[in-house]
Amino acid sequence: LQKELLKYKQEARNLQGIKDALQQRLIQQDASVLQLKQELLRANMDKEELHNQNVDLQRKVEERNHLLAEYKKELGQKDRHLQQHQTKLDEMLRQLSEASYQQEGLERELEHKEALLAHCMKREAEE
Repeated sequence: LQKELLKYKQEARNLQGIKDALQQRLIQQDASVLQLKQELLRANMDKEELHNQNVDLQRKVEERNHLLAEYKKELGQKDRHLQQHQTKLDEMLRQLSEASYQQEGLERELEHKEALLAHCMKREAEE
């Protein structure tokens, strides 16, 4: 009985050692789980912050796309106005060119008539 008692006491000590080791391991695992939960919480907070930044950036992109569409529309209108003004300018330049050509013709005609008048007056003075 004494031997059995010693054997069981030894077994109890071994089991107590195993229990203590398992409890220590459980404490370490609990600490690791707590650390992982904190990291997960930080990661979720970072994810939420990134999501909010993404939403904000998407809103800004949509605003800029809207502004870009407005600018393109305005640019198209200005291009049309510029084209209209260019057409008017071309027409005015053509008219100015025609007027210059006519003016040159009238000036030559005037010079010719002045020369004729001078000739006639000279002849009249001679007579």
